[in-house]
Amino acid sequence: MPGPGIQPRLGPRWTFALIFLCLFSSLGAEEIPCVWAGVEKIVAVGDLHGDYNNFVKILKGTGMVSDGLHWAGGRTHLVQTGDVLDRGPDAKKIFDLMITLEKEAITAGGQFHFLIGNHEEMNITGITFDYPGNVVVEQFVSFLRAGYRQKREKEFRKLADKEAPPGPRPLVDSVERFRKYWADEIKNDPQARTEYLVNFNEKYGKWILRHNAVVKINDVVFAHGGISERFSKWKLEDINDTLRLELEIFRVNIVSGVPLPLAFTPKIVYVSDGPLWDRELAREDEKAFQPEVDQILAALEAKYMVVAHTPRIVHSKEDMSRFQGKIWIIDTGISEVYGGHPSALIIEGDNFSVWGVKNDKKNPDLLNAFRGGILRLLDFRLEPAG
Repeated sequence: MPGPGIQPRLGPRWTFALIFLCLFSSLGAEEIPCVWAGVEKIVAVGDLHGDYNNFVKILKGTGMVSDGLHWAGGRTHLVQTGDVLDRGPDAKKIFDLMITLEKEAITAGGQFHFLIGNHEEMNITGITFDYPGNVVVEQFVSFLRAGYRQKREKEFRKLADKEAPPGPRPLVDSVERFRKYWADEIKNDPQARTEYLVNFNEKYGKWILRHNAVVKINDVVFAHGGISERFSKWKLEDINDTLRLELEIFRVNIVSGVPLPLAFTPKIVYVSDGPLWDRELAREDEKAFQPEVDQILAALEAKYMVVAHTPRIVHSKEDMSRFQGKIWIIDTGISEVYGGHPSALIIEGDNFSVWGVKNDKKNPDLLNAFRGGILRLLDFRLEPAG
């Protein structure tokens, strides 16, 4: 599978059939809106990376769900900016909850906007296995077909029994041995990887591609990575439609085995300044880059942009904002793999407030935990080369 920045040029056969399937799928779907106006309240949540418990904590803390995990947000628009997948264990549980809440929100007059992140892209296209630590055992197992999983479980139990010393052994030992075999599957078994990717793409990949990468609510633009100056000149509808079509080509390739078209060169997938990967708004010097930020927002006809993707140490609301409060970065390391710092950005008109972040700049434990998570996961080496 190609890595970020590598343009796929595979398989001359069946190109027409693949394009036909993708176009048929795209044309057959309902129109997917990406712009809303007149919304009184927005709640935005950053990268979750498989942390179901902290996601639930955020939803309850911001009043978006009841104790029974049903929509309680009324007409509020809830935006989750992608990267549900990888590094943590419970992406499937998060997606299943999102699917339910999305329907309930619409019934109540609100909206639940899930945005596509680069880790969703990496799972749909199949390259996530190229990065150690992305697909943990629990995530891997959760997206396998039940029949295949049960078959391999029997095999692993036999192996564990054969290797076990004589006499009774603690349950935890049995569990750890079982986990070891699954880890070997992830690393070494192409068939197991294929089972994961096909099953994931048949259900969840298809659901993901009914969503956007970029939305605009009132005068606020939301994207996972950010909108660069080049992409700010695109219509939001064109960004979303193009990305969905490109990812659908990969999805059909994985599910059906139809080769990728020979002349297929993505315009957004794996692109470093695309909305899933761009980091300029989080990294560039504020004074030097301010004119470009103003140009980007003017081209988008927006006053603000909310992005995630680049983890930040956040002690206060001010730590989330850049460029005179025009850019907000909401990846605060929500997942326990980053230290677990649940947060949400609440927008009501021009008023921005933060749930879950305390003024604790003198807290060394928070700082060290977050830095440790960043260093362990080496997040920035996942950047595309081009």
